[in-house]
Amino acid sequence: MPNTTHRRIYTLFLFCCFFVSLLCVVYPIYVIRPFRHQGAQELALALVVARFRPILTAIAALASVVALAAYWRVQPRKWRRVIPSAGAVLVIALAFLARVNIYEQMFHPVQRPSFTAARDVKLDGAEKVIAVRIGGAARAYPIRGISYHHVVNDVLDGQAIVATY
Repeated sequence: MPNTTHRRIYTLFLFCCFFVSLLCVVYPIYVIRPFRHQGAQELALALVVARFRPILTAIAALASVVALAAYWRVQPRKWRRVIPSAGAVLVIALAFLARVNIYEQMFHPVQRPSFTAARDVKLDGAEKVIAVRIGGAARAYPIRGISYHHVVNDVLDGQAIVATY
């Protein structure tokens, strides 16, 4: 088999590694993103992909390094090694990104909320709040204030609570 055919095979293999890694990272983010309706089947598939993406992207990264090494052996022109090398680096970067849950980074809970007395709060008339009353204590969590975090950990009347929506 001539070197040209080998180069094409290794390039195609590198592209497949990149495509698999990109799909493993992007698909769950696309499906699970907030404020979007998710169908049961697509959500189930996204969760399966998210579960196995660390191992799939690690395998793709290792395979891309092997394919790149083989490509380098059959490609005598150094300047033609640049794009396949960049592709392998991207596959390795995606393998690292696959281990990051961006939703944990984005929606970390408010651990120590601060409060203002009701008489000092200025809310719009249409402002929505989550109201919690336990015993003689009450709190209101404005949706606008927790819309970024979605979770507030708090203690009310000596009891640990979680306000979420």
